Amino acid sequence: MNYLAHIFLSGNDRCIQIGNFIGDGVKGDGYKQYPRKFQQGILLHREIDAFSDRHPLVREAVGIGRETFGRYSAVVNDILFDYFLASRFQDYAGLPLKRFSRRFYTAIAWNYRHLPERFQGFIWHFILTDRLCRYASLTGIQQSLEIMTRYRGLQIDPAQTPLFMQEHGERLQKIFREFFPELHERCKQSIYLKS
Repeated sequence: MNYLAHIFLSGNDRCIQIGNFIGDGVKGDGYKQYPRKFQQGILLHREIDAFSDRHPLVREAVGIGRETFGRYSAVVNDILFDYFLASRFQDYAGLPLKRFSRRFYTAIAWNYRHLPERFQGFIWHFILTDRLCRYASLTGIQQSLEIMTRYRGLQIDPAQTPLFMQEHGERLQKIFREFFPELHERCKQSIYLKS
């Protein structure tokens, strides 16, 4: 899962959402330096990643992308899953993606001081370019991959994304539609959302 899914799976508590959003940037027991709700979000992020990485459907999806994206297939799959979520967000969330995104952007701006340095470095660009809503189009997905290639050193060709989706998008979407409700239910039952 990438940013949109992690935020959505956090329920309605903005601090848990932010903790889940920054989860990749907080290593080991570094989560303990954050306020309690942020800690819950960070730990939920880890739970989501562990569940997803072990799931046979996710492994199948990652395998589909391996020929095109190599060892970065899992990263690309996370972003494509955000595309599938964003493109039908109203169906999953019961509210428009634009409204959901604006609420999150407001919350993250108010909590800027809690963000790890790496996140502080890109969050204003993330908000101003409306990255969460951009996940709803293949062009936005390709742009996200271009950003990751430029700033995080992914060795892939983002221009391959449209052709890859033309060939495999239907199968990947089917996998997502089967997997995501299971993950969503798992998150609803998580101790990190119940405490």
